[in-house]
Amino acid sequence: MLPSCVRVIVRDWLNANHIVLIGRQRTVLIDSGYGRDATQTLDKVSGVLAGRPLDWLVNTHCHSDHMGGNAAVRAAHACRVSIPRDEAPLIDAWDEEALWLSYADQRCERFSFDDTIAPGDEFDWGDLHWRAIAAPGHDMAALIFFCEEAGLLISGDALWENSFGILLPGPDRVTRLEATRATLETIARLPVHTVIPGHGPSFTDVKAALERSMQRLAAFERDELRMVRHVLKVMFVFSLMDRRRLAVNELDVYLESVPLYADFNRRYLGLDRKALADLIVGDLERSGAIRRIDGFLIAA
Repeated sequence: MLPSCVRVIVRDWLNANHIVLIGRQRTVLIDSGYGRDATQTLDKVSGVLAGRPLDWLVNTHCHSDHMGGNAAVRAAHACRVSIPRDEAPLIDAWDEEALWLSYADQRCERFSFDDTIAPGDEFDWGDLHWRAIAAPGHDMAALIFFCEEAGLLISGDALWENSFGILLPGPDRVTRLEATRATLETIARLPVHTVIPGHGPSFTDVKAALERSMQRLAAFERDELRMVRHVLKVMFVFSLMDRRRLAVNELDVYLESVPLYADFNRRYLGLDRKALADLIVGDLERSGAIRRIDGFLIAA
């Protein structure tokens, strides 16, 4: 399904997938995963490189599960690092709220970058020709990378097989929704044969994936509270995967201590601490996404 020069390391939902592009003259890594698992990332990437150096690290966007290993990868390989052009001000300032770090109880070691990539830029990676395309929505500065000759799309969090990355509600909700729809429509116009997503395995039924994403987007357009609940649940499961477990009897205190949960509750739900915890945990337990073991919650 993929050319031999394109290697995909599928990770879990804490770490973004790694795409390694092996060319005659350079090797390129797309996205470095979450910082907690950086040692595993280095081992997995080195296994694919099989003794070759890594020349270049590129991020589809600057969220912790995609850039969290950047500092470790750069230290290990002394490689060039490139990020999307419009992410540069946030990385330069290391704005932990805008980067969803301290704001959402996530971590990322600060890193430096060499240059930026803008929509329309073109590259020869893995002896294939790639074009950067703007993919705003989940991250308004995100990029996707398309190789027309092979029909390959590296989609980051703009399109997964069954959905796309979370969309934040709030004052710019309509802008994000419109941007997401425009991104999905852009992908639909491309002659894509295979999508390599930021999470999950590669897939070829692009039309079905786009239809599922459009259905979810339409539901979000109709109901902002549905967006709110979705964000709270996804971010909580991410926190569980990062921390590995949380004590049930400390959950309400934890949720109040994290700005994202406290802000969303104040703006949209108006629940007391226990009711907020019951809402998030109840939905996730019913769906089978989390479970209780000996007084602790873990991600399933």
